[in-house]
Amino acid sequence: MEATGSRAGKPRKSVWLTERPPLKRKADQPAGLDLDKIVETTVRLLDAEGLAKFSMRRLAAALGVTAMSVYWYVDTKDDLLELAIDAVAGEIDLPDENDPEADWRDHLRHLAAEYRKVLVTHRWAPRLLGEYLNVGPHAIAFSNATLRVMQGSGLSQEEISGALGAVFQFVYGFSTIEGLHEERCRETGKTLDEHFQEVIGAVQGRPEFAETMEMSEKSLKIQQGVGVREMRERDFAYALDVQIAGIEALRDRGRSAGRGE
Repeated sequence: MEATGSRAGKPRKSVWLTERPPLKRKADQPAGLDLDKIVETTVRLLDAEGLAKFSMRRLAAALGVTAMSVYWYVDTKDDLLELAIDAVAGEIDLPDENDPEADWRDHLRHLAAEYRKVLVTHRWAPRLLGEYLNVGPHAIAFSNATLRVMQGSGLSQEEISGALGAVFQFVYGFSTIEGLHEERCRETGKTLDEHFQEVIGAVQGRPEFAETMEMSEKSLKIQQGVGVREMRERDFAYALDVQIAGIEALRDRGRSAGRGE
Protein backbone atom coordinates (compact mmCIF):
# COMPACT_ATOMS: atom_id res chain seq x y z
CA MET A 1 0.00 0.00 0.00
CA GLU A 2 1.35 3.38 -0.99
CA ALA A 3 1.27 6.30 1.40
CA THR A 4 -0.99 9.08 0.17
CA GLY A 5 1.03 11.87 1.71
CA SER A 6 0.23 14.80 3.94
CA ARG A 7 -3.08 16.60 4.26
CA ALA A 8 -2.14 18.49 1.09
CA GLY A 9 -1.95 15.20 -0.77
CA LYS A 10 1.77 15.37 -1.53
CA PRO A 11 3.80 12.13 -1.47
CA ARG A 12 5.66 11.67 1.78
CA LYS A 13 8.06 9.26 3.36
CA SER A 14 7.07 7.06 6.25
CA VAL A 15 8.37 8.22 9.62
CA TRP A 16 9.66 4.64 10.05
CA LEU A 17 11.79 4.90 6.90
CA THR A 18 13.24 8.35 7.54
CA GLU A 19 16.53 8.88 9.33
CA ARG A 20 16.26 11.48 12.08
CA PRO A 21 19.22 12.88 13.99
CA PRO A 22 19.35 11.92 17.68
CA LEU A 23 17.76 14.39 20.07
CA LYS A 24 20.00 16.87 21.83
CA ARG A 25 18.69 18.23 25.09
CA LYS A 26 18.01 21.96 25.13
CA ALA A 27 17.70 24.00 28.28
CA ASP A 28 14.23 25.24 27.31
CA GLN A 29 12.81 21.74 26.73
CA PRO A 30 10.16 20.82 29.36
CA ALA A 31 11.26 18.21 31.86
CA GLY A 32 9.41 14.90 31.66
CA LEU A 33 8.44 15.29 28.00
CA ASP A 34 9.41 12.47 25.65
CA LEU A 35 8.15 10.86 22.46
CA ASP A 36 6.28 8.10 24.27
CA LYS A 37 4.31 10.63 26.31
CA ILE A 38 3.55 12.66 23.20
CA VAL A 39 2.25 9.62 21.30
CA GLU A 40 0.24 8.41 24.32
CA THR A 41 -1.42 11.82 24.66
CA THR A 42 -2.08 11.93 20.92
CA VAL A 43 -3.95 8.61 21.09
CA ARG A 44 -5.94 9.79 24.10
CA LEU A 45 -6.98 13.01 22.34
CA LEU A 46 -7.91 11.21 19.13
CA ASP A 47 -10.05 8.77 21.12
CA ALA A 48 -11.80 11.56 23.00
CA GLU A 49 -12.23 14.20 20.30
CA GLY A 50 -11.69 12.51 16.93
CA LEU A 51 -9.38 13.19 14.02
CA ALA A 52 -11.12 16.36 12.80
CA LYS A 53 -10.49 18.25 16.05
CA PHE A 54 -6.93 17.09 16.54
CA SER A 55 -4.14 19.64 16.08
CA MET A 56 -0.58 20.10 17.21
CA ARG A 57 -1.66 23.17 19.15
CA ARG A 58 -4.38 21.16 20.93
CA LEU A 59 -1.85 18.44 21.71
CA ALA A 60 0.65 20.93 23.11
CA ALA A 61 -2.04 22.40 25.37
CA ALA A 62 -2.90 18.92 26.70
CA LEU A 63 0.79 18.33 27.42
CA GLY A 64 1.22 21.75 29.02
CA VAL A 65 3.97 22.77 26.60
CA THR A 66 4.40 24.95 23.51
CA ALA A 67 3.77 23.58 20.03
CA MET A 68 7.46 24.08 19.23
CA SER A 69 8.33 21.69 22.08
CA VAL A 70 6.37 18.94 20.32
CA TYR A 71 8.15 19.64 17.02
CA TRP A 72 11.41 18.98 18.80
CA TYR A 73 10.39 15.28 18.81
CA VAL A 74 8.47 14.96 15.52
CA ASP A 75 8.86 16.84 12.26
CA THR A 76 5.21 16.93 11.17
CA LYS A 77 1.67 16.16 12.26
CA ASP A 78 1.69 13.34 9.70
CA ASP A 79 4.64 11.72 11.43
CA LEU A 80 2.84 11.90 14.76
CA LEU A 81 -0.35 10.33 13.35
CA GLU A 82 1.73 7.55 11.86
CA LEU A 83 3.31 6.91 15.24
CA ALA A 84 -0.15 6.89 16.84
CA ILE A 85 -1.54 4.29 14.43
CA ASP A 86 1.35 1.98 15.19
CA ALA A 87 0.94 2.55 18.93
CA VAL A 88 -2.63 1.22 18.85
CA ALA A 89 -1.50 -1.70 16.70
CA GLY A 90 0.63 -2.58 19.72
CA GLU A 91 -2.60 -3.28 21.65
CA ILE A 92 -3.27 -6.34 19.49
CA ASP A 93 -2.66 -9.48 21.49
CA LEU A 94 -0.76 -11.89 19.24
CA PRO A 95 -1.59 -15.58 19.65
CA ASP A 96 0.73 -18.07 21.30
CA GLU A 97 1.86 -19.98 18.23
CA ASN A 98 3.54 -22.60 20.43
CA ASP A 99 0.21 -23.64 21.96
CA PRO A 100 -0.20 -27.31 20.94
CA GLU A 101 -3.97 -27.20 21.58
CA ALA A 102 -4.70 -24.46 19.05
CA ASP A 103 -4.62 -24.62 15.25
CA TRP A 104 -4.52 -21.99 12.54
CA ARG A 105 -8.32 -21.44 12.66
CA ASP A 106 -8.18 -20.57 16.37
CA HIS A 107 -5.27 -18.22 15.81
CA LEU A 108 -6.97 -16.56 12.84
CA ARG A 109 -10.17 -15.99 14.82
CA HIS A 110 -8.11 -14.53 17.67
CA LEU A 111 -6.25 -12.12 15.37
CA ALA A 112 -9.47 -11.07 13.64
CA ALA A 113 -11.16 -10.37 16.98
CA GLU A 114 -8.16 -8.37 18.22
CA TYR A 115 -7.98 -6.33 15.02
CA ARG A 116 -11.70 -5.61 15.27
CA LYS A 117 -11.34 -4.48 18.89
CA VAL A 118 -8.62 -1.97 18.01
CA LEU A 119 -10.58 -0.52 15.08
CA VAL A 120 -13.78 -0.13 17.10
CA THR A 121 -12.01 1.24 20.20
CA HIS A 122 -9.99 3.78 18.18
CA ARG A 123 -12.58 5.00 15.66
CA TRP A 124 -10.05 7.32 13.97
CA ALA A 125 -7.76 4.40 13.13
CA PRO A 126 -9.56 2.98 10.04
CA ARG A 127 -9.16 6.21 8.11
CA LEU A 128 -5.46 6.53 8.93
CA LEU A 129 -4.84 2.92 7.90
CA GLY A 130 -5.85 3.99 4.41
CA GLU A 131 -3.59 7.04 4.40
CA TYR A 132 -0.26 5.85 5.78
CA LEU A 133 2.24 3.19 4.83
CA ASN A 134 1.86 1.59 8.25
CA VAL A 135 5.19 -0.19 8.53
CA GLY A 136 5.87 0.44 12.21
CA PRO A 137 7.16 -2.38 14.43
CA HIS A 138 3.77 -3.26 15.93
CA ALA A 139 2.05 -3.28 12.54
CA ILE A 140 4.77 -5.50 11.09
CA ALA A 141 4.57 -7.88 14.06
CA PHE A 142 0.82 -8.22 13.46
CA SER A 143 1.33 -8.71 9.72
CA ASN A 144 3.99 -11.35 10.26
CA ALA A 145 1.74 -13.18 12.74
CA THR A 146 -1.09 -13.32 10.19
CA LEU A 147 1.29 -14.72 7.57
CA ARG A 148 2.60 -17.42 9.88
CA VAL A 149 -0.90 -18.38 10.95
CA MET A 150 -2.16 -18.63 7.37
CA GLN A 151 0.82 -20.75 6.39
CA GLY A 152 -0.63 -23.36 8.73
CA SER A 153 -3.81 -23.52 6.63
CA GLY A 154 -2.16 -25.51 3.86
CA LEU A 155 -2.68 -22.83 1.21
CA SER A 156 0.09 -22.31 -1.31
CA GLN A 157 2.32 -19.25 -0.92
CA GLU A 158 0.64 -17.45 -3.83
CA GLU A 159 -2.80 -17.99 -2.27
CA ILE A 160 -1.99 -16.73 1.21
CA SER A 161 -2.04 -13.02 0.36
CA GLY A 162 -5.52 -13.20 -1.18
CA ALA A 163 -6.87 -15.24 1.73
CA LEU A 164 -5.54 -12.73 4.26
CA GLY A 165 -7.03 -9.90 2.23
CA ALA A 166 -10.44 -11.59 2.25
CA VAL A 167 -10.38 -12.05 6.03
CA PHE A 168 -8.91 -8.77 7.20
CA GLN A 169 -10.62 -6.52 4.64
CA PHE A 170 -13.87 -8.05 5.90
CA VAL A 171 -12.84 -7.29 9.51
CA TYR A 172 -11.83 -3.75 8.52
CA GLY A 173 -15.17 -3.05 6.82
CA PHE A 174 -17.28 -4.65 9.55
CA SER A 175 -15.41 -2.83 12.32
CA THR A 176 -15.40 0.55 10.58
CA ILE A 177 -19.18 0.51 10.15
CA GLU A 178 -19.59 -0.80 13.70
CA GLY A 179 -17.51 2.04 15.12
CA LEU A 180 -19.36 4.70 13.11
CA HIS A 181 -22.69 3.26 14.20
CA GLU A 182 -21.69 3.38 17.87
CA GLU A 183 -20.42 6.93 17.46
CA ARG A 184 -23.72 8.01 15.89
CA CYS A 185 -25.63 6.53 18.81
CA ARG A 186 -23.40 8.31 21.32
CA GLU A 187 -23.94 11.63 19.55
CA THR A 188 -27.73 11.25 19.67
CA GLY A 189 -27.74 9.97 23.24
CA LYS A 190 -29.44 6.71 22.24
CA THR A 191 -28.46 3.12 22.98
CA LEU A 192 -27.82 0.72 20.11
CA ASP A 193 -31.14 -0.99 20.77
CA GLU A 194 -33.06 2.31 20.87
CA HIS A 195 -31.52 3.42 17.60
CA PHE A 196 -32.32 0.04 16.01
CA GLN A 197 -35.98 0.26 17.08
CA GLU A 198 -36.15 3.81 15.77
CA VAL A 199 -34.92 2.70 12.34
CA ILE A 200 -37.37 -0.23 12.27
CA GLY A 201 -40.22 2.10 13.18
CA ALA A 202 -39.24 4.58 10.46
CA VAL A 203 -39.31 2.05 7.59
CA GLN A 204 -42.12 -0.23 8.79
CA GLY A 205 -45.15 -0.16 6.51
CA ARG A 206 -43.33 1.47 3.59
CA PRO A 207 -43.69 -0.70 0.45
CA GLU A 208 -40.11 -0.22 -0.78
CA PHE A 209 -38.84 -1.85 2.42
CA ALA A 210 -41.39 -4.70 2.47
CA GLU A 211 -39.03 -7.46 1.33
CA THR A 212 -36.24 -6.37 3.64
CA MET A 213 -38.64 -6.06 6.58
CA GLU A 214 -40.10 -9.53 5.96
CA MET A 215 -36.66 -11.12 6.09
CA SER A 216 -35.64 -9.00 9.07
CA GLU A 217 -38.76 -9.89 11.04
CA LYS A 218 -38.12 -13.61 10.50
CA SER A 219 -34.57 -13.16 11.73
CA LEU A 220 -35.69 -11.11 14.73
CA LYS A 221 -38.21 -13.77 15.75
CA ILE A 222 -35.42 -16.34 15.75
CA GLN A 223 -33.26 -14.00 17.85
CA GLN A 224 -36.08 -12.75 20.09
CA GLY A 225 -34.82 -11.11 23.25
CA VAL A 226 -31.32 -10.62 21.84
CA GLY A 227 -29.93 -7.09 21.69
CA VAL A 228 -28.14 -5.39 18.81
CA ARG A 229 -24.72 -5.97 20.32
CA GLU A 230 -25.36 -9.71 20.72
CA MET A 231 -26.71 -9.94 17.15
CA ARG A 232 -23.61 -8.16 15.91
CA GLU A 233 -21.36 -10.64 17.75
CA ARG A 234 -23.21 -13.55 16.17
CA ASP A 235 -22.99 -11.98 12.71
CA PHE A 236 -19.26 -11.34 13.06
CA ALA A 237 -18.54 -14.88 14.27
CA TYR A 238 -20.66 -16.43 11.51
CA ALA A 239 -19.15 -14.27 8.78
CA LEU A 240 -15.66 -15.18 9.98
CA ASP A 241 -16.61 -18.87 9.92
CA VAL A 242 -17.76 -18.38 6.31
CA GLN A 243 -14.35 -16.90 5.46
CA ILE A 244 -12.52 -19.81 7.07
CA ALA A 245 -14.79 -22.39 5.41
CA GLY A 246 -14.08 -20.75 2.06
CA ILE A 247 -10.34 -20.92 2.66
CA GLU A 248 -10.60 -24.63 3.52
CA ALA A 249 -12.78 -25.36 0.49
CA LEU A 250 -10.40 -23.63 -1.93
CA ARG A 251 -7.42 -25.34 -0.32
CA ASP A 252 -9.05 -28.77 -0.67
CA ARG A 253 -10.08 -28.04 -4.25
CA GLY A 254 -6.48 -27.16 -5.05
CA ARG A 255 -5.23 -30.36 -3.49
CA SER A 256 -7.76 -32.41 -5.47
CA ALA A 257 -6.75 -30.70 -8.69
CA GLY A 258 -3.11 -31.42 -7.91
CA ARG A 259 -3.92 -35.12 -7.56
CA GLY A 260 -5.89 -35.07 -10.81
CA GLU A 261 -9.18 -36.00 -9.13
